[in-house]
Amino acid sequence: MTCSYLRYRSSDGKHDFDHERPYCTATGSFVSPMRADICNDRHDFSHTTHCEIYQRVAERTADAAVGTLD
Repeated sequence: MTCSYLRYRSSDGKHDFDHERPYCTATGSFVSPMRADICNDRHDFSHTTHCEIYQRVAERTADAAVGTLD
């Protein structure tokens, strides 16, 4: 299973790359190829369980939502 938040892009909007680079849509940033390999190669991969980047984004989103309830 691959991470549903991982995409490959050949441009960052300003520059074209000579090869596609892994882009994490959860963070809105490019990630290292090694991290992308882990996301794509684990058969038991779950972004909610295995990805600390996704977990940090989810925590910030939850904290922001709680802040709107005050």
